[in-house]
Amino acid sequence: MGALISLLVFCQALGALAGAFAVVWGELAYVRAVRDGTIDAAERAHLRVIAKGLRWGMLLLLLSSLGLIIIDYVLRSPLQPALSTSYWMLITLVFLIIGASWALSRRRVSFSLGSAFLFAGWWFLAYLTLGWMPPLSFAAAVAFFVVAAALFYAILQSARYFTLHTTMHRHLAQRVK
Repeated sequence: MGALISLLVFCQALGALAGAFAVVWGELAYVRAVRDGTIDAAERAHLRVIAKGLRWGMLLLLLSSLGLIIIDYVLRSPLQPALSTSYWMLITLVFLIIGASWALSRRRVSFSLGSAFLFAGWWFLAYLTLGWMPPLSFAAAVAFFVVAAALFYAILQSARYFTLHTTMHRHLAQRVK
């Protein structure tokens, strides 16, 4: 049973890391794609591959988490997952990521805000599953997430602005010549 638990913990962390790295890759691919002002078919295909990576990471994370919960129940663990703060942080982050992805795909939320939530959410999941998240109360974790999402929003917006602003000036200078 110990080997199965280790495998599920590994798969949970692998899914979270896959999602975290895919969201970074997606952000870099998006900036590269819009640098010329249009997104062509190859760039769209590349962004679709990243979206599939995010789905794969979430599926792996959720299935391994479910397996760990079932094992805790079968082994009659004294501390069931539903009684821990880290479990509820994980569930909240999963629903936040799924909700932000849905809202972003349906254009119910701005790209900047949605991508900042996804970026912060996936990295929080990665830190949580790797055990690197400090022990926080649920309210403190929510506050920490809001602050981190706001920082990511500012950083990502600045990076996009400077990348696109520099590119626009370069294109305008070429048109003038």
